Amino acid sequence: MGDAATVVRTGRKFEQVLAGAREVFMADGFEGASVDDIARSAGVSKATLYSYFPDKRLLFMEVARHECQRMAEETAARIDPAAPPADVLTMAAVEIVSFMLSGFGLQVYRICVAEAERFPELGQAFYESGPVRGRERLAEYFRHACAQGELQIDDMALAAEQFSELCKCRLWPRAVFGLQTEFSRAEIIDVAREATTTFLARYGT
Repeated sequence: MGDAATVVRTGRKFEQVLAGAREVFMADGFEGASVDDIARSAGVSKATLYSYFPDKRLLFMEVARHECQRMAEETAARIDPAAPPADVLTMAAVEIVSFMLSGFGLQVYRICVAEAERFPELGQAFYESGPVRGRERLAEYFRHACAQGELQIDDMALAAEQFSELCKCRLWPRAVFGLQTEFSRAEIIDVAREATTTFLARYGT
């Protein structure tokens, strides 16, 4: 694929191309994913694939952006601003931990690390689509909770990063290093609750 930086996000086969690319990237990584395999998985011609994504890097970044956006929208839709902070944050933490431990989350993370020197834009795109957007959503909720007198935070961005890091405790390192491949719902909820408890001990009123 060429170096053009244009992605066409219209057309009836756009979602079809993304689904096929996601399957191949998850199975073969970035370097191992061929245009032929992606086109075959998506059920489209190479010409159609090129018309949407003239560069394989753009396709990978779009797959990551699309998945992160879907997760963020689903999580945001479940947030009840009227609920106690402990409930809201525990729910958010469960979603964050679940995403980080998912096959998609782990594979994209590994691809970005493996390709960091050659294609740093891959990592940047995932970082901006995933962690950055997630922290922005958290910061929005923090502002609301602070206005209600439920939290007391001076630096919303820092607090959002701290909460995200608390969600990485215990399970995420085991997953990254391949020490554990399956995680129960109970394990995820336990980490989420502890992250929330620790965070509220610092910022709760």
